[in-house]
Formats: sequence, structure tokens, C-alpha cells
Amino acid sequence: MALRDSTDSPRQRIVEAAVELLENGGPDAVSTRAVAAAAGMQPPAIYRLFGDKEGLLEAVAEHGYAQFLERKRAQLDPSPQDPVQELRRGWDMVVEFGVCRPELFAVMNRATGRGSDAAHRAGLEILHGRVRRLAAGGWLRVDEELAAQIIQATGQGAVTTWHSTPADRRDPALLTVLRESMVAAVTHAEPAIPAAEPGPAAAARALRAALPDDADVLSEAEQRLLREWLTRLAADGGAARHG
Repeated sequence: MALRDSTDSPRQRIVEAAVELLENGGPDAVSTRAVAAAAGMQPPAIYRLFGDKEGLLEAVAEHGYAQFLERKRAQLDPSPQDPVQELRRGWDMVVEFGVCRPELFAVMNRATGRGSDAAHRAGLEILHGRVRRLAAGGWLRVDEELAAQIIQATGQGAVTTWHSTPADRRDPALLTVLRESMVAAVTHAEPAIPAAEPGPAAAARALRAALPDDADVLSEAEQRLLREWLTRLAADGGAARHG
């Protein structure tokens, strides 16, 4: 096992030891005794700092989310030349993380603590930002909320299916097919403009995405009402077109 920096805090040493045990041996390897030994500490330190094993696993999830968000933010382009390609890169990054670090990914998905919940919301904000840029450019085929759900569901499904498939039957082509199916489900082949897409849905999606969060022209109540109208137009327009 790798030596740890003596300047690390006891909490950090314990969390990093737990992550290492988790990824090498699965959840059963993360006993308080084993974690304490790996961190060079006594078991009571874990109870003092985390309360119990569940508290320790919550801290492990927060640690995982911190690493995950660091990667997402490093990749983030606030003004991408190709927002659809940006969507692909973001999806690939999430799936790669889940495929390469399955035990940590699973703990992160089960976490319910305030820290991991805040990190999860931060990750969703990045996702919704990508979706908003697609909508503003006329690329989005469906409502923003539905698009975000499709992106999440296909990513989670890809990771789950990969790990539930015997190793000798795993085919990387599956991940590519799922990603491209997701892209086709949420985006147009070419950016749509109101004149090119019958009905108000495309215009409503683009206008809603372009609205600033702190527009001074409208009051807060007026902004809420306008967004509600645009959301309804985007959804109803799409339903009428495909109905």
C-alpha cells in the first residue's frame, strides 16, 4: 500500500484509506478495523470523526464527488464551438468514471448525506448548463428537463449494463451506440430555427435558454411566469408536433 503524506489530516488519511480498500476489495473490505490499520490509526478515531461505518461511506462518497467534479470542471467549456460534441465528451467522462471506478461510483450513487447531495447538485448544474447551451443554439429536440433525464438515464444505464455483463462479453461498441442513441434522442441533426421547425416549441426552448437568470427588465415574479409559459409552449409544441 502506498505511503501517505504525513501532513494529511487524520480525516483525509482515513477517507483515502477507505477509498483504496473499497476499490481494491469492494464494500466488504471497508471494515473500521481494516480502514484504521491502513490509515495507521486506531479504530476509535473513525467513530470519533465519522460516527460509524455509514458516516465513513458518506465521506467516501463526498471524496468521490469532489474528484468527479474536478474532472468535469476541468473539461468544461463555457462557450463551446460545438455544443453537441461537448455533450458527447461530458457523457463519455461520466461513463468512463463509472466503468473504471465501479465501487466508488456505486457508493456515490447510494449516498444521501448533505455533502454528497450538494456535490450531486453541482454536477447537475453543469449538466443543465450543457443542455441550456444546446437549447439556446436551436439544437435541442425535447424539453430541457427531459433532455437532462435522458442524458442521466443513458449514462447510468450504460455503466450498470457494463458491470452486469460478464467480462468476456463486454463490447465497447455498446457504449458508443448508447451515447449516439442519446444524442439522437435529445438533439437535431442540424440546429433548428423557428421557421424550420413548425410550431412554437423550438422558439420557446431557445428563448427560455437565452433568458438571463438576473434580468433587470422583469421582476422575479414576471420571470417565473415567463419561464412557466415558455416551458409549457416547449412541451405542448413538441407533443402537438409528434402527436
